[in-house]
Amino acid sequence: MYLASSYLLAEDSDTGTYSAIRYRQRSIKSVPGKRNRKYYIHGPAFTRHATETDVSLDIVPCVRCLSWPPQAADWPTRHRNYDWPDSATVGRVVNNGCDAVQVAHRLCRQDEWMSEYQWRLSFSRAEIVLLNSWMPVQQIVYHMLRVFVKTERLTDITDSTGTKIISNYHFKTLTLWACELKPLSWWTDDTNVVRICVKLLHFLANWLKSKICPHYFINNCNLMYNTEQTETISGQLASITESWLSTWFVNNYLRKCAQFCPDRVSRLFDDVTTSAKLQNVVSALVDWRLSSTLNDWWRVRVESECFVPSCFCSKFLTVGSCRFWINELGKFDPCFRDYFTALAFLHAVKRIAKHSLNDVVEFIQLCGRKTK
Repeated sequence: MYLASSYLLAEDSDTGTYSAIRYRQRSIKSVPGKRNRKYYIHGPAFTRHATETDVSLDIVPCVRCLSWPPQAADWPTRHRNYDWPDSATVGRVVNNGCDAVQVAHRLCRQDEWMSEYQWRLSFSRAEIVLLNSWMPVQQIVYHMLRVFVKTERLTDITDSTGTKIISNYHFKTLTLWACELKPLSWWTDDTNVVRICVKLLHFLANWLKSKICPHYFINNCNLMYNTEQTETISGQLASITESWLSTWFVNNYLRKCAQFCPDRVSRLFDDVTTSAKLQNVVSALVDWRLSSTLNDWWRVRVESECFVPSCFCSKFLTVGSCRFWINELGKFDPCFRDYFTALAFLHAVKRIAKHSLNDVVEFIQLCGRKTK
């Protein structure tokens, strides 16, 4: 799609509503910094590789769409046999709207004008809501699929134009469809997550063979296209068995997890020749992880307690940033929301001592509303 600026929006911080002022219409092209040499382009993202002093970083600039897009108008009302997602979840998804990200269609990327001005709908906000509504077994299966395709480098396979044949988004789409089209019993009657993974990989193999991967939200959008490599990948996925995938996860996932455990746990992986021995190893691994969770939680709390005061020392807080930190810290622990509010009042008192009262009235009003 293409975007054109038509209005200037101003948000009312008290009501959360927007007022619009008509603006000179012009086409919107790629966001500033798209050609920054510190990053390389990966789809709609600026990606910077990890260094010795920094971590790998993906930045995806976007334009917020406050309303649900007409291209996905059928999604909220389509018939669902097994009531997933339920009506409340559908309502939250639709109310969140979507985003537009700057990336051209694969067939248009060689065109100078279209590569600069084409945008794509992004349903990341909707997907977060849906993934958070999944049962634990569904979340585990999705995690296992992502680990498998990443380790096997299936998402690195490209066609002659350098376009990836399949991506993580295909596996997210696959799991979303499975959650909607399969009954609850399909997930819970037999909690063999490897067996479920194999079935989903075979579903993806059929998609690749037929060159059809239906977009989860837009019913006339196909995420798969015709290329010779799809037949090869389809054959690889179709040949996967439960026995093979079980062995793969033991060697490529569980053993790697065990490397972070004490020696008394990791040594148990020297012998996993029977199901009973493997069960004992996994149980020991889980027990160790549960016993170490409290220490991890304590470390995060200490780091958070140090982080909150640094917000006031290193940054000039605004109404928007205060709202953001109060909401985010409240998700982690309500106590940190109150801690932030208390420090905000102290910060306001300090500012009053140095400046006039009018400079901090808005700041104090915000904090006062959040404590009611």
